[in-house]
Amino acid sequence: MPELPEVTTICRSLDRQLRGQVITGAASCGRLRVDVDSVSLQGFCAGKCISAVTRRAKYLLVVFTDRSGLILHLGMTGSFVITPDDGQARPYERAYFLLADGRRWRFCDIRCFGSLQLCPGDIQSCTHPALADLGLEPLTGDFNGSSLHRLSRNSRTPVKTWLMDQHNVVGVGNIYANEALFQAGINPATPVRRLGLQRCRRLAAAVKTILQAAIAAGGTTISDYRDVDGSEGHFRTALEVYGRAGEPCPRCGDSIERLLQGGRAAFFCPRCQPRR
Repeated sequence: MPELPEVTTICRSLDRQLRGQVITGAASCGRLRVDVDSVSLQGFCAGKCISAVTRRAKYLLVVFTDRSGLILHLGMTGSFVITPDDGQARPYERAYFLLADGRRWRFCDIRCFGSLQLCPGDIQSCTHPALADLGLEPLTGDFNGSSLHRLSRNSRTPVKTWLMDQHNVVGVGNIYANEALFQAGINPATPVRRLGLQRCRRLAAAVKTILQAAIAAGGTTISDYRDVDGSEGHFRTALEVYGRAGEPCPRCGDSIERLLQGGRAAFFCPRCQPRR
């Protein structure tokens, strides 16, 4: 699933290509996890001008000049393609928007776990149900060692699982949680409430560092992720533990281990990230 760096990369690309564009038509084939019928989509979008494309958590917010907008989520395999309109649907095209300059903005999704929702009110107010209960944005000042420590005091949840819960912190998926915990020297199975303030500060700083580096690299392409222009993310070459079970730790040389937590794989070095 695209995580914060991938969604940020796509958000910036969409904003560059769509800002100021007027939508002349729209349609949906009705196969996304959360969808809108074509009549409603056309009626909502036709004639509206896009003022910006922004992000909240892993959601993309297409903001119209009247402050209404679209709330999009890529799910597991969603992607966007913008091309001259040839009148033909591409494979796995689940929705499309026609632009006044003759281009077609396509929402493609192989597995149909993506979502498309309408927001008739002020989309930036975050009162829409999809946005209402989300946690802290990790790249803002609100997320730091003190806030992480305060929010986690009553939780017995393993720290990696807690970090990936979108009600606590948004956008930190499996790849980046593993990498941040390695950088901070914290075992992923440690109950989060055992982290003292100093370790919380290390972890918050590591999360920010990892996410910022991944954004600079255009995200991480493992299988499906592509930017709007079709380019891959290049942070995969910088991964130190994710997907490297059995390989030597880049710091100490011990073998990286793998365990399952809630159906998700955790990768860690038992020497550099001792359980305590």
